[in-house]
Amino acid sequence: MTSAIVNFFSQFPPELATLLMAMMPVGELRLALPVAVLGFKLPLWEAFFWAVLGNLIPPLIILLFADRFHRYVETKSGWLLGKHWARALARAQAKFSGDYQKYGLIGLMIFIGIPLPLTGAWTGALAAFVFGIPFRKAWPYVLAGVLISGLITLLVTVGADKIF
Repeated sequence: MTSAIVNFFSQFPPELATLLMAMMPVGELRLALPVAVLGFKLPLWEAFFWAVLGNLIPPLIILLFADRFHRYVETKSGWLLGKHWARALARAQAKFSGDYQKYGLIGLMIFIGIPLPLTGAWTGALAAFVFGIPFRKAWPYVLAGVLISGLITLLVTVGADKIF
């Protein structure tokens, strides 16, 4: 799968490809950093910069515009869009509830910072919206979570590169 992604993004400059991969909802940093370091051979600091920047764009948009989008979906969108939006919100709520929700904003940061599938910045930003956390409170913890996730992913990537 990684080779197919590298092949698709090889038509872009490596920096742009890294930024775009980090913006994708499933892969996020967990995809972009290893591909940038191991596939594109970007320097570590550059791969980290572009991946973190790319990973911060979607949650910024989500936190700023989710409320307006939600009102639109409730009033004017068709059944299909509403169904997908409701499913995304329910998934974010289910993933974040429990232990993460109990710890509030620190839980949000940890939730985003753990580089596992479905625990990234996209889901964290949706969870912040679902639980009514305002942008000014949520954004610093989203930023910190993305930085933590990036550092962990970078350490694992560099370690994997040394091992293999």
